[in-house]
Amino acid sequence: KALEPEAYRKLASQLETRRRARERYIERAMAALGESLAEAGIRAELSGRAKHLYSIWKKMQRKGADFSEIYDAYAVRVLVDEVRDCYAALGVVHSIWRPIPGQFDDYIAMPKGNMYQSLHTAVVALDGKPLEVQIRTHAMHRVSEMGIAAHWRYKEGSRVDREYDAKLAWVRQLIDWQREVVDAQEFVEGLKLDIFQDQVFVFTPKGEVKDLPAGSTPLDFAYRIHTDVGHRCIGAKVNNRLVPLDYKLQNGDIVEIVTTKANHGPSRDWLNIVRTSHAREKIRQWFKRQERDENIVHGREALDRELRRLGRTSLEKLGPERIAEMAEAYRYATVDDFYAAIGYGAVSTPQVVMRLGVIDDADEAVLPTVAPALPARTGGVRVNGMSDLLVRFGRCCHPIPGDPIVGYVTRGKGITVHLRSCPTAVNERDVDRLIEVEWEGEVLQTYPIAVRIEAYDRTGLLSDITNVVAEHKVNILAANVQTSPDHTALVRATFQVASVAQLARVMARLERLKDVYTVQRDLG
Repeated sequence: KALEPEAYRKLASQLETRRRARERYIERAMAALGESLAEAGIRAELSGRAKHLYSIWKKMQRKGADFSEIYDAYAVRVLVDEVRDCYAALGVVHSIWRPIPGQFDDYIAMPKGNMYQSLHTAVVALDGKPLEVQIRTHAMHRVSEMGIAAHWRYKEGSRVDREYDAKLAWVRQLIDWQREVVDAQEFVEGLKLDIFQDQVFVFTPKGEVKDLPAGSTPLDFAYRIHTDVGHRCIGAKVNNRLVPLDYKLQNGDIVEIVTTKANHGPSRDWLNIVRTSHAREKIRQWFKRQERDENIVHGREALDRELRRLGRTSLEKLGPERIAEMAEAYRYATVDDFYAAIGYGAVSTPQVVMRLGVIDDADEAVLPTVAPALPARTGGVRVNGMSDLLVRFGRCCHPIPGDPIVGYVTRGKGITVHLRSCPTAVNERDVDRLIEVEWEGEVLQTYPIAVRIEAYDRTGLLSDITNVVAEHKVNILAANVQTSPDHTALVRATFQVASVAQLARVMARLERLKDVYTVQRDLG
């Protein structure tokens, strides 16, 4: 009302009625519904609320919706004794009021990740106004209001059922995960990613429902079943058809994991495929338990490969002093510890390359000769008090326009932009290298970057490459293909990218294509 007076007046005029009048409307709706439930022989406890103007405005902002699309400005909750009464009450609601299409959710059959259960429906009720009705049992309501632990004391002395076991299993999984993740911030961020985002519901071959974050893969499903199932996974079937391990699961998919009895472990590439923090941590733990020497060698090779691919340099050129300095910045006692952490996936190689400051986003930017002189490119970010500086974005946190940001002056050339909450910026000990930056209103500058791809010459190779580039919303400015008698194909392409982070994602995905040998920036 004070900060957004125009929005407040507009919303208030759309709602038309004051809060007290809305509360009277809820009382009328509850009386009508209560009478119909009693006639049907359903014993129920009703409560209601009129949504506050601020809550309505926040939901409109969050969903980008118009007021006409908000159906829970008026809401009634129905509490019953048994699950079967929930569906009976739903039938009564739909018999007296017309349901709004697409506004029904059954969280009883498919609970949310935090074990929340309820039936949600929206109807056109009294006076033609939309009304949301939530129907659940008393036990479900206790879980909703006070968490799953609140239900335990009601189960003491009674026989254990499968639903109760599922609740305990969820808590045990959470506790085990928390013990495995040393960094508390990583645990909280992972928990937010896994629970507070859209979900997909898939089935095991036996018909059991498993909920996963949207975008999850068969590997995430395998690790949700059991850690050993994930480690021994060699393939997956979805709806009786073989699919790649990076297939994105859809609602209603029936997923079967193909495993091997032989000694088998995850691939390091899986860290780039899985979407759930639980699966990623299990894979990291597996590699962490492997031979330390193997992780050191793999970590050193991975960092050197990323330096050559993105920074056009190498570990040998950087020298041991720079690497030792970087190991200390990441709080590792020795360089070998640092390499080992890269080897088992605890440290991201693109993040290290960015922090080393050896990349120049504009190395290959070519401006038309007829164009007027342009001000220093800042990639959509304005650097307070400084000019003629190039800007790149931290791959560790992926800031986007509108996020609160801070700049980090690299030892090379330019400034790396991080979220203010990014651990890289928060834990930076050399605070003098942090600088105030802010977003500009203009579109981000893009740069033409030449890339070289070597692969086995096969049918559909070029199509696969262009599909990957298109998936990442990157434009191809030019492309040339050369083949040799030994069936090797050399693809030289120029991509139009906005940042090194975007380029790194595209190149990493291209490297995972079938029959692709190497992907590097083309030095000409």
